[in-house]
Amino acid sequence: MTDEIAKPGLEGVIAGDTAVCCVDQGELLYRGYSISDLAGNVCFEEVAHLLLYGELPAKARLDSFRREVESYHGLPAAVVETIRAMPEAVPMMDVLRTAVSMAGHFDPVKGNTLDDLRRRSVWLMALTADVVAARYRLKNGKEPVAARPGMGHAERLLHMCHGRPADATSARLLDLTLVLYAEHEFNASTFTDRVIASTESDMVSAVVGAIGALKGPLHGGANEKAMELLSRFRDAAEASAWIADTLARKQKVVGFGHRVYKHGDHRAHILETQMRQLAAEKGRQDLVAIYDAIKNPMVTKEKPIYPNVDYPCGLTYYLLGLPLDLYTPLFVCSRITGWCAHYIEQSQNNRIYRPLSRYTGPARRPVPPITARA
Repeated sequence: MTDEIAKPGLEGVIAGDTAVCCVDQGELLYRGYSISDLAGNVCFEEVAHLLLYGELPAKARLDSFRREVESYHGLPAAVVETIRAMPEAVPMMDVLRTAVSMAGHFDPVKGNTLDDLRRRSVWLMALTADVVAARYRLKNGKEPVAARPGMGHAERLLHMCHGRPADATSARLLDLTLVLYAEHEFNASTFTDRVIASTESDMVSAVVGAIGALKGPLHGGANEKAMELLSRFRDAAEASAWIADTLARKQKVVGFGHRVYKHGDHRAHILETQMRQLAAEKGRQDLVAIYDAIKNPMVTKEKPIYPNVDYPCGLTYYLLGLPLDLYTPLFVCSRITGWCAHYIEQSQNNRIYRPLSRYTGPARRPVPPITARA
């Protein structure tokens, strides 16, 4: 018991120090670099290297890092067969959670030095992409496709899913979303990852726990829900009528609002610009009209609520022809880098997480004999 003020959801509580990421009203920084400067100027592999090693790589180092990622692609046969055996109706996030856990038994990296942890992080980066692509193909009656060397990570992921080279626009935009989703400080899944790391459990267990946390609809999956929302309406007029009624009833709208950002999600601004260009190329201005019919009343009302990155991401992935079941797993393929960076940081300066609770149950009471119990 404690007289301290409880903070539901740990809102406003500083649970630890980190040099990996800064989330603030003014900006989002990955190891000191603004997401506005990174997005569109560096590729996902550069961001992964930044998060894991602390610095952006020079050209030669980037080339060797890419070769390292390529070297870890390829699922053990037993993992492929396990994925094949999973019922078709099982959600992709459940498949990913189970397959990553099983693949941990085949971890090619031995040891737990700092270098070992970084190499294991790179293996997990390749592994999650392999699992997502293998499940996608097996679910569609096709055999997994081997990773092709010489491609960027996003381009390779699309190739492994579709079995054909990705067009430049799709590869570029998927890469952008991977950059935007890579890291976001002490969010629910990352905090789960760090709590598990603090017990001195292994990195694979921490990542599996993080996947479980991201599966929850209050954390991950918002990009899927956002696209499901947009798909409900035939045109902007229908969407306008719906949002007016929703606001009148003071109900929440998926894809809007953020625990930290009160004046808008920087990542949403970046991605929305690209999404609008993609929609114009695809001739899907009708979808953008529905998108705006919901967004505009949200951001112009007396107390505006701004879209988070999941709102434009859902439509971006839809325009890229990706199925809903892939949206959150693609989030994992990005955030795996942040999770691993936080695991490493926690393990290098560890103290086990053990917060207090405030007891609200009955006062101490005697145990009645079984014959006297109601």
